[in-house]
Amino acid sequence: MEFAVFDPTLPERRFHQQHFLVAPEDIDELEHVNNSVYLRYADRAAMIHAERIGASFMFMKQHGIIPVVHDHSIKYHKPAVLGDTLVDSTWTAECAGFRAVRYHEMRRLEDGALLAQIKTNWVWIDPISSRPKRIPAVILEAFGF
Repeated sequence: MEFAVFDPTLPERRFHQQHFLVAPEDIDELEHVNNSVYLRYADRAAMIHAERIGASFMFMKQHGIIPVVHDHSIKYHKPAVLGDTLVDSTWTAECAGFRAVRYHEMRRLEDGALLAQIKTNWVWIDPISSRPKRIPAVILEAFGF
């Protein structure tokens, strides 16, 4: 699986950076952030990104479309521990037809160490029929496409 590298020169609407402070409930018995927590962080960062650019879940639903995850691919590089601050750099790389691809690159703020990379394939669906649906122009524009 290929993971894209974050490009800070992307148009501002296409990317977002979100900080997360590792809390006690994020830690597992191995004393590091549990693998599943990275997905929670990624989901939260994607939602905050969409809200920041004016494309909240309600906005999308009002325009007759909602995004659902098709699959996630994750590569773990180094562990994060209690008290670390993680920076999730996330961006939409592709957005066409009824599919979209979002990447996440999670680094530790304190030393810049790459902790995890995530690729999420999204499918856009009609909220009433639950069938795939082409992305409306207003949504493409919101995400900088």
